Amino acid sequence: MSRKLELIVLAILLIFVAQFIYISSTTNAEFGGADDKPEGVIDQIMGGTYKPIAKPIWEPPSAEIESLFFALQAAIGAGVIGYFLGYYRAKKTMKTSLSTKEKANPKGQ
Repeated sequence: MSRKLELIVLAILLIFVAQFIYISSTTNAEFGGADDKPEGVIDQIMGGTYKPIAKPIWEPPSAEIESLFFALQAAIGAGVIGYFLGYYRAKKTMKTSLSTKEKANPKGQ
């Protein structure tokens, strides 16, 4: 990576971090996902008789931590998928490259 590109990426990251810190410190935003909504709707439909079948082994202390774990899980999954896609693409490129070299130089000269 060139030095100019590194500085641009760093500046963009700093801008996002600054915005996140500013917004999270000045607002009282509630980070909630779609997981909480269905339980309320089911409870409303069932008339308050809904009882969950299973209970979680451990529940995160806050919704922000839960969102963090979800994002971390997504990032790890994307990294694994990206790794294997890159691996197989490089493998295919190497096979194509080797077969092209063999056709150009059949006796290994």
